[in-house]
Amino acid sequence: MKVSKLSGLLRANVGKKDAAALRREERVPCVLYGQGTQVHFSARRIDVEKLVFTPEVYQIDLDVEGRTAQAIIQEIQQDNINGKVKHVDFLELNENKPVKVALPVRLTGASRGVLAGGKLLQVFRRLTVFALPSALPDAVTIDITKLRIGQSVRVGQIEANGLTFLEPANAVVVSVKMARGAAKGSDAGDDDEDEE
Repeated sequence: MKVSKLSGLLRANVGKKDAAALRREERVPCVLYGQGTQVHFSARRIDVEKLVFTPEVYQIDLDVEGRTAQAIIQEIQQDNINGKVKHVDFLELNENKPVKVALPVRLTGASRGVLAGGKLLQVFRRLTVFALPSALPDAVTIDITKLRIGQSVRVGQIEANGLTFLEPANAVVVSVKMARGAAKGSDAGDDDEDEE
């Protein structure tokens, strides 16, 4: 899993007025929990948004006035109108305790079915996994090279060392559908029959 750094300042007060004042100063109220006492702090908006508005998932090395911790983003609150981040919950990691994380799905290869004119349909952009922090990859990578028209990859077919998927095993992650003008026979290869 990719690592990023974030520094913050402890919050003296945790009320709504204090949170509103922080937002006016372009800071985001945050909380770190998971290993004992909660730590309420704030971080610069620009730094937080680099972690939030990205397809990547990061392990974050937090430094709050000298208190360091490894964490992941657990929950984000955004403004309904302008989309700005209003609050972030960070979960402190423990190497011996599994965590739940939504990892991006990364497709590799060129599908046979797509090369034959089929249409690639990616149902899941992220998959939720349960794993120890050390087992978490940057993304769930799926090789679609062998996918032909009418075929799909389901959650249960994904190789995942140390990961437990929380979506149903029969849920389709990616598939190749017949598109207008696609020649199913040309995609088929040696072991399928051409349609007349």
